[in-house]
Amino acid sequence: MRDHSAESRLFNRRSLVAILGTFALICVLLGNLYYLQFEQHETYTTRSNDNRIKVLPIAPPRGLVYDRNGVLLAENRPNFSLEIIPENVDDLDQMIAELSELLALSENDVERFQQNRKHTRRFKPVVLKSQLTEQQVAMFSVQQHKFHGASIDASLIRFYPYGDSLTHLLGYVARINAKDLERLEKENKLAEYDATRTIGKQGIERYYEEILHGSVGYQEVEVNNRGRIIRTMKIVPPIPGKDLYLNVDIRLQLEAQRLLAGRRGSAVLLDAKTSGVLAMVSSPSYDPNLFVNGISSKNYNKLLNSTDRPLINRATKGVYPPASTVKPQLAVMGLELGKITVEQRMWDPGWFQIPNTKRRFRDWKRWGHGWVDVYKAIEQSVDTYFYKLAYETGIDEMHAYMSKFGFGKYTGIDIHEESRANMPSREWKRARYRQPWWQGDTISVGIGQGYWTTTPIQLAQATNILVNKGKIITPRILKSVGDANSHIGLPPQIQAPIALNSDKNWQVALDGMYGVINKSNGTARKAFEDTTYVAAGKSGTAQVVGIAEDAEYDAESLKEQHRDNAMFVAYAPFEKPEIVASVVVENAGGGSSNAAPVIRELFDSYFETKETF
Repeated sequence: MRDHSAESRLFNRRSLVAILGTFALICVLLGNLYYLQFEQHETYTTRSNDNRIKVLPIAPPRGLVYDRNGVLLAENRPNFSLEIIPENVDDLDQMIAELSELLALSENDVERFQQNRKHTRRFKPVVLKSQLTEQQVAMFSVQQHKFHGASIDASLIRFYPYGDSLTHLLGYVARINAKDLERLEKENKLAEYDATRTIGKQGIERYYEEILHGSVGYQEVEVNNRGRIIRTMKIVPPIPGKDLYLNVDIRLQLEAQRLLAGRRGSAVLLDAKTSGVLAMVSSPSYDPNLFVNGISSKNYNKLLNSTDRPLINRATKGVYPPASTVKPQLAVMGLELGKITVEQRMWDPGWFQIPNTKRRFRDWKRWGHGWVDVYKAIEQSVDTYFYKLAYETGIDEMHAYMSKFGFGKYTGIDIHEESRANMPSREWKRARYRQPWWQGDTISVGIGQGYWTTTPIQLAQATNILVNKGKIITPRILKSVGDANSHIGLPPQIQAPIALNSDKNWQVALDGMYGVINKSNGTARKAFEDTTYVAAGKSGTAQVVGIAEDAEYDAESLKEQHRDNAMFVAYAPFEKPEIVASVVVENAGGGSSNAAPVIRELFDSYFETKETF
């Protein structure tokens, strides 16, 4: 017999449990809906928008660079690049192969892409091909639907209209590499370069990177499920970098480059009043535009392996014995220390000998100069006079005094590529060679040879200190910083001056330099004949290799790289100096016959165009 009453009660109990369970589940569902819709509304709305809205950085236009007369030296030109975001590509190798066939890409393009991809995050675009032609842009645009993850980017790239004429001064920009990223990350500046692909590498471009770069902008865009932009919702424009106006005059720069064409050397021209760099040439040079989009291995190896070393900025990193160009400064030292006087004369037989030794240090004129005073010693570059001065002064006082003129120190010029060269001392030789300092070392230093080395910018600076009678102004390439509306001039950076016991000693050295060019026996009188201005200067012929005591110097018998360097420093006009120059021509021979004519032509160009400065 079935108990219908018991079955009914069991059914009712089960139904109640089912109803309660269902109600509980509905309550959980409703509670979760409330949590999602109300408690977590903002969170999930933001996540949704992140999938729908993207913030894209916009690179700021780089500041332009002008010369002192407003001539454009570094500009920005439109560029179209093919970019790929690796994360959005299913088969990257297949896509690159198809794009290579479509756009005729080179092996270098592909190789450079693969190298850059290693140093770039997968979600960031990597350039496959830059500087696309209009035809290539059109061909890709037609087939773009086949290449998900690839796109054309329009941007501005740096261009240097004067090519190799200003390379070592302006420097160049190049692609940001792993080392740059590491440095930017340490400096907390990585976000500032989100959309920027190049950065200053050398010269002015590197030194004033923060001024030239500007501030990044951004745009908010809505994208579909394939990542394509549907519409732009908001734009915050970038702030362009500020423009730079240099002290450089491009006419003087081009003239200096022309005069040094085909030769290894350097020329530096400074404004005597402000130490502004009017021209700075290192020869040979190279085209900086090669580096902007990534130089090929072939072209880079050609520059790197060249025996002429075009990558070196000879004006600031080339080190040479100063030779006789520093005799005016040595004369000031001798007068100040009381080692020589204006009235004092010495007999020059053509050689100098340290007491109780056998070796003779020869003068360039083998039969000597006869009776010599300080004026004649500078005017005719009498080695014997300065041998004796060095011997009586000693290396300790020479090192201390010549360091005041900036030898062995950075000049502080506004580029990073600079050498201190070497103003030798006892301590330096012991540390470098583990040897004591000998008296013979001092004698060589007395004529700017031996262990003493300098750079062309140091020579120009030391000459300018002499011209300004002890006033020291740091050399500057940059004249002012500006924007579209105005630009602000930078005041000269003045350092503590060199104070003398008698200011007349400055004029003694300057009068000696006047005689070099304007007296009948001056070593550079022929180079400056018939000028419309009065100049003063000092020649130097620096030995590259030693010559035996009794041997004759024969340039023809030596390898070219072993021949003497020609050097010359000068300023003009003599009474009220406006321009100072130093020139080095490597392995050319005598300074008066090979370097002085270069300065003569540069001075001629300066005074011919002076009214437009």
